[in-house]
Amino acid sequence: MSLERTLTVRVERISRETPEILAFELSHPWGRALPVYEAGAHIDVHMPGGFSRQYSLARWPGAPSNTPSNTPSNAPSYVIGVKREVASRGGSASMHERVREGDLIAISTPRNTFPLREEAAHHLLMAGGIGMTPLLAMAQALAARGASFTLCVFARSEAHLAFAGALRDPALAPHLRLHLDQGDASQRIDLQALLADRAPDTHLYVCGPGGFMKAVRDAAAKTDWPEDALHTEYFAAPTDANTTTGLPFTLKLAQRGITVPVAADQTAVDALHEVGIDIPVSCQQGLCGTCVVEGDGEGAEHRDFCLTGTERRSKVALCCSRAKGLELVLQL
Repeated sequence: MSLERTLTVRVERISRETPEILAFELSHPWGRALPVYEAGAHIDVHMPGGFSRQYSLARWPGAPSNTPSNTPSNAPSYVIGVKREVASRGGSASMHERVREGDLIAISTPRNTFPLREEAAHHLLMAGGIGMTPLLAMAQALAARGASFTLCVFARSEAHLAFAGALRDPALAPHLRLHLDQGDASQRIDLQALLADRAPDTHLYVCGPGGFMKAVRDAAAKTDWPEDALHTEYFAAPTDANTTTGLPFTLKLAQRGITVPVAADQTAVDALHEVGIDIPVSCQQGLCGTCVVEGDGEGAEHRDFCLTGTERRSKVALCCSRAKGLELVLQL
């Protein structure tokens, strides 16, 4: 369940970005403006077959639109990129095979759990493959305000480079570093060397497939990158992650003055829902931050992939985290 408002949008345009990635431009059916959002935001897309998936918005609202000038509506639109996964659980297959231009689909209003940090003096954006989507919007927003940033894009080859047209924007060119696996040595980036050369107050933002995320995190650990300056957005929880089971414990709801038991094979969110306490959820893997609440983070066994070290002291992602001991106190 989710507290976000649901919108009906029209699939205005579908374009092929790479052999595996389609871009979908979504607009209001009646030409009205869609809700605004900040760079890094994502939406839930409800698609044929009963599937619901989260997709990052790939264009900052202030960026130039690729919509032709003779298009009847000047309403702002949303752009998402969807990679056709070989081992799809149904979501990407539905978008690629069943959604067509002109279709009406339901989406959530945008929410942002991967924002740019205002305290950063420099922003290092690292995109792997389809992970380009939120970081492209970030780069466009940073360029528009004249901020200091570097956008590093990792792809197999030029043919697999998503949103290549947007990357040719002159405003982004001075900030862009391109890594091609199949390119020559001059087109490759040494992760460890890149992260070791950290300017003061630099914040790192990373999005991409699991192997890419692990490589960046390993390189960050080897170069003593500050945890609170590392921000990630995962497509799925790592394959070795345990986000569901553990020892039973009790939730103590400080504001209500009640306790709620959580079974060994049950999540805290499910336990709360059983007693009628509504906690919004979306990804249910600790990725999106929808279910994060205030609580005794020091007493939690954190299994999420969305909170920083500092945030974990006072916040808990209830869809996956458990208590270190017998009890976990929440400000609910």
